[in-house]
Amino acid sequence: MNTANTAQVPVATGLSHGDEPYPEHAARAVKQALAKAGIKRANSVLLLLTPEFAPDPSLAIRAAAGAAGCMQVIGCTGAGILTDQEWILDSPAAAAMVFGGDLHLDLAPNRNDDELDILSFCTPAGMNSDWLDIPAARIGAVSGDIFGQGPFKVWSNSRLVEAGQAEASLQGVTGIITASQGVRALTSPIEVGEVAGFDVLKMGNYPALNVLVQSLPDTIRKQKTLPFHLLTGGFTFGDPETAIQEGRYRLSHIVSANLSDRSITLSDKPRSGERLFWGMRDALVAERDIKQTITSAGRQLGADPDFALLFPCMGRGPHFFGNRDRDLDQLKSRYPGLPIIGFYGNGEIGPLDNANHLYQYSTILGLYKEAPSKS
Repeated sequence: MNTANTAQVPVATGLSHGDEPYPEHAARAVKQALAKAGIKRANSVLLLLTPEFAPDPSLAIRAAAGAAGCMQVIGCTGAGILTDQEWILDSPAAAAMVFGGDLHLDLAPNRNDDELDILSFCTPAGMNSDWLDIPAARIGAVSGDIFGQGPFKVWSNSRLVEAGQAEASLQGVTGIITASQGVRALTSPIEVGEVAGFDVLKMGNYPALNVLVQSLPDTIRKQKTLPFHLLTGGFTFGDPETAIQEGRYRLSHIVSANLSDRSITLSDKPRSGERLFWGMRDALVAERDIKQTITSAGRQLGADPDFALLFPCMGRGPHFFGNRDRDLDQLKSRYPGLPIIGFYGNGEIGPLDNANHLYQYSTILGLYKEAPSKS
């Protein structure tokens, strides 16, 4: 069993929660992290808050900056937050990760540097393709809450960002970003035959809805109402024979099934000739997939990480796994003592097929190791 962060790299997390969204939670989380990191001041702070802080997180952000002794505080509100200590979904809470020594966050990153990993947060209104599509690799999530109604807030340099976008490159580290989509494939990838806007009319020579219904397990097919919240489409790229196994696909919500023409409306516009499979969200498959994802990321990193960033979809968390966050559990089991921070988002941001992508129902994982000194 691996034990992470045994050589005291100055990065650590803190967590505080209670009955009310007091600013003191942010200060307490930072102080805990400083103590664990063995430093008195931080170079930078990643601060994450629960939705109860969203109406006005300014006091909490200032409290975190004061406790850290720095103004480089970046973060956002999420549906819930998590650290290596625990996850919080049902009470006001603050989580902080502090960076010291040679580690820091550059809050004015070079987006054109394709060797950088850029920590990325935005509100739903702040998400757009111009911001997402840059040469540097993004890792993060979209600010969210349980009901998806907001308010949503992001901040940088200890100030709220009205444009709804915050970003910072991770300095002094090397890392690996990967994603766990973890759906149970119900079909193989099938060529999309006919489309109309966001509607898939035919897959091969058959109506799209017919293909989906025929692929469902008997227990699901016999239900009066199909559980579309658990069903999804997946567009593959590269060799379709191995695309699902190797995770080379992007998921797309099923918006509606249309009985009149037996078509299915997706959240992404399909193109004729693409390969599409139908899938089903499954907790056991997702747990197996995150375990493989963690193992693969660790192998690519080539060493035990010093800290991790973990951004699960709010639809894939303790409620999905039966009141356990199996993504977090698997990461903690693999790397005991590893500083971990993240939040449950309204869309997850990470690389896919050599471009940045907004994932759905997925978990983004970043494993990071302190870079060798250049001196």
